[in-house]
Amino acid sequence: MKTSKNLLLVDDDQIFVYLTKRTIKETKLTVKIEVFENGKDAIEFLKKVADNKDLLPQIIFLDLAMPILDGWGFLEEFSELEQKLKSKVTLYVLSSSFSAQDQQRVKKYSFVSDYFVKPITSSQFIDIVEKF
Repeated sequence: MKTSKNLLLVDDDQIFVYLTKRTIKETKLTVKIEVFENGKDAIEFLKKVADNKDLLPQIIFLDLAMPILDGWGFLEEFSELEQKLKSKVTLYVLSSSFSAQDQQRVKKYSFVSDYFVKPITSSQFIDIVEKF
């Protein structure tokens, strides 16, 4: 892949973050990763870079269970922010929850492309990133 992709990983699980970064490195895809341990910091970042297409992520991987502002709070705030962003951002929920109720609740947000149960495999990651 010749062009660099910006990815936002919003997750407080350090082991998952490490494994995701390692998976990305193994794919040999050119991906720049910004990591935030809570939804509040991620939303603040997105507000700061909303006018800058080069800094906006093309993809966001979002966990649901986090401190300060969880994934549900992030989704609510992102729904208000989405229209102000200078480029399209595709969001995927990555959760350890197998709950059908959580998966149904996520469908309320039209900007969420898919729901994956952790961990994400290399092939799933490659499929997601190559779409961009």
